[in-house]
Amino acid sequence: MVCTIEYINNWLKANLTQERYEHSLGTAECAEYLAKKYGINPQKAYFAGLIHDCAKCLPNNEMQNIIENFVTLECGESENPKTHHAPAGVYIAKTQFGVEDEEILSAIRWHTIGKIDMTMLEKIVFLADKIEERTRPKECTELKHLLNEENGLDKAILVCYKNTIKSLVDRELTICTQTIDIYNSLLKK
Repeated sequence: MVCTIEYINNWLKANLTQERYEHSLGTAECAEYLAKKYGINPQKAYFAGLIHDCAKCLPNNEMQNIIENFVTLECGESENPKTHHAPAGVYIAKTQFGVEDEEILSAIRWHTIGKIDMTMLEKIVFLADKIEERTRPKECTELKHLLNEENGLDKAILVCYKNTIKSLVDRELTICTQTIDIYNSLLKK
């Protein structure tokens, strides 16, 4: 059984920094807005957005334990520990909050690096995480105009990938091959 929103909010407040908690609320609100815009369940989008970063502030040893014992990483994911909170978040969602809905779990799982052919909920949580207004107003403003265009959701996500790839190149960090594949896939749409 899924826990109440009150329980989840209290858990998030106790286990996230204030800034990360505010970001989670903003992502939930943005996901709900996008879900209404694109005709999917807004409550499910809100919920997935709210808990998407539930593992973000776990102590390193706890995160490592989850990754080693309960999670399967995709090719290249092990190279970037900053993304480990997404698969670890699925574990937390299941064990702490009782989430069994595979759509919600998948949206949490793929909110960092994404995947080819994401579902609408996965796309919405992925984008909401990047553009929510509470802690990222600039990004939200820059991409909101794309959402009104044909295939706007995919166009906005493509811009996110472009920005991510540029940032990784500028910082001389490894780019997961999956990121390149997703970028190329979006270019073809």
